[in-house]
Amino acid sequence: MNVLFIIVDDLRPVLGCYGDKLVKSPNIDQLASQSMVFSNAYAQQALCAPSRVSFLTGRRPDTTRLYDFYSYWRVHAGNYSTMPQYFKENGYMTLSVGKVFHPGVSSNYSDDYPYSWSIPPFHPSAEKHENDKTCRGKDGKLHANLVCPVNVTEMPGGTLPDIQSTEEAIHLLNIMKTTRQKFFLAVGYHKPHIPLRYPQEFLKLYPLENITLAPDPWVPKKLPSVAYNPWMDIRQRDDVEALNVSFPYGALPDDFQRRIRQSYYAAVSYVDVQIGLLLSALDDAGLSNNTIVVFTADHGWSLGEHGEWAKYSNFDVATRVPLMFYVPGVTTSPVSQGVRVFPYLDPFSHIGGSVPQGQSKKVVELVSLFPTLAELAGLQVPPACPKMSFGVVLCTEGRSIAHYFNISEGTVEQGREGCDDTGRCFNEEPVALSQYPRPADTPQWNSDKPRLKDIRIMGYSMRAIDYRYTLWVQFDPSNFSANFKDVHAGELYMMENDPNQDYNIYNNISHGWLFKKMIDFLKH
Repeated sequence: MNVLFIIVDDLRPVLGCYGDKLVKSPNIDQLASQSMVFSNAYAQQALCAPSRVSFLTGRRPDTTRLYDFYSYWRVHAGNYSTMPQYFKENGYMTLSVGKVFHPGVSSNYSDDYPYSWSIPPFHPSAEKHENDKTCRGKDGKLHANLVCPVNVTEMPGGTLPDIQSTEEAIHLLNIMKTTRQKFFLAVGYHKPHIPLRYPQEFLKLYPLENITLAPDPWVPKKLPSVAYNPWMDIRQRDDVEALNVSFPYGALPDDFQRRIRQSYYAAVSYVDVQIGLLLSALDDAGLSNNTIVVFTADHGWSLGEHGEWAKYSNFDVATRVPLMFYVPGVTTSPVSQGVRVFPYLDPFSHIGGSVPQGQSKKVVELVSLFPTLAELAGLQVPPACPKMSFGVVLCTEGRSIAHYFNISEGTVEQGREGCDDTGRCFNEEPVALSQYPRPADTPQWNSDKPRLKDIRIMGYSMRAIDYRYTLWVQFDPSNFSANFKDVHAGELYMMENDPNQDYNIYNNISHGWLFKKMIDFLKH
């Protein structure tokens, strides 16, 4: 089996296949209709570099020791193998297009080449213009705006990075078809990462009058101040700066909130088109019947929930991601040669949604991608890491989730139903662990992205099907240690009554067993 690994930047599950009624995402929905879809998948940190290094190495941020952008794990923590490296060592041609590893120090300025990739990774030339003044304002001048629909022909080079990445990925697929070499092709798309810069025609899909505000656009009364992210990178964009919103809790005007949400959706549909073209090319190359397709994101993105924007938190809106696996002959019947699995669907004309082939409500983590993909591809699954794994080159802190793929008869795998002994049930449920660092107990200019030396508090968050439990504890960056005897704040949300995580009941009930469960989880 070949592998096509698609990563989208900052994509929360606003997709038709996840039940979103507004979004137009026909190509991703079509992929879901042939895939095993996980509805409760979570990133390990809601920040690009730490999340990507975590799932590409199969290790948590506390093991990669990366919570910011400024260290390379092979030097800073341990010379850990990566998922593409493992496939490369098992005879695969490994190829990287676009934003797979986070560029810069955190991947040694080389996207971890030559360890992870067979040839130097491809970066679109238009990438360097991402934050330039390319957004035409009402004054007719160009600005570095957050909301940035554009005429693509007027862009530098007459293109956008994700368009270039799709073209390169299709080019590589056609080379792989000719050489008949087994491949691991990772394609990383930039949007809907800010700035929300996309072809302006996608706005037509989302009339502003159809755009609602977040269901909970206020800062929750019992939210600990350490948990709040003040969205500094949003504030620094020209169009937002002009609004002069007070720091840290001032709200954006309602009409501007709608425009951000409108542009986020438009950017998602733009990416859906790119993925549709890529999957259609997989069909054209005759590779759909022997290629596993994995689709996910590095983390989510707040769209006004809790009065927050961007990521930088432990809430579901920041940590929850789409996750789906298309495995020929497992999630679908074997495909006859020449039969199209992924015909391109135009979001401007396509009507109707697709239902996932199989769906699991089990809570899963992105750190499990490495062992799962190895198992699905028929490779030996890397061993589980021992408690102290800094000297262990190949191991994983995630568990393969391939055993959830019980969909050959078209059954939908459900979460457990009914339970008498609450403590017993909670202990049996799988959980996902996410974390986020803070420099102080109250929001300040570097709360969203503190550098390692400035981290003083770490928020560890445990998500089960029924609850989200978060502890903000003292953290020492000099020796990477968290002190659970020094708890600065806590959060507990019960999903059945509070699905949006607005009502923190941490101080209302005893939760010693949850504390114990988190400590046990972190130890192992």
